Amino acid sequence: MKVEADQDACIASGNCVMISEDIFDQDDDGVVEVLVDEVPDDQIDKARQAVKLCPASALKLTGE
Repeated sequence: MKVEADQDACIASGNCVMISEDIFDQDDDGVVEVLVDEVPDDQIDKARQAVKLCPASALKLTGE
């Protein structure tokens, strides 16, 4: 499973980073950066939660 981020849609809320620092980070402007090519099995639930809680709907999961 992969997680994709629409950096143009990101509003820099940081919810994703608070949910999983292993998957997400923010650049100097606060815009989301995805740190992994494939979401590790032990992080799948956190990735799903981050997608659900993103206020800008800037994240999506692929390959489920």
